[in-house]
Amino acid sequence: MRKDIHPENYRLVAFKDMSNDDVFITKSTAETKETIEVDGVEYPLVKMEISRTSHPYYTGKSKLVDTAGRIDKFKNKYAKFKK
Repeated sequence: MRKDIHPENYRLVAFKDMSNDDVFITKSTAETKETIEVDGVEYPLVKMEISRTSHPYYTGKSKLVDTAGRIDKFKNKYAKFKK
């Protein structure tokens, strides 16, 4: 591996999903002023609104989408072209 290719602040950082309090640790250069203690070790903390543990695509939970309203809107818009 080549030396001196990573920035100086490349270190372990804790990312916390605020919607379900899931914390995962990975290397990052993200700037942060907060810290969190995980398993007795203190890490810089980056707060996130959504992550792999709370995103509907990854969890299998889907949101209800109002397709009927969109269909009615489409039909009303193009009703004038109907023969």
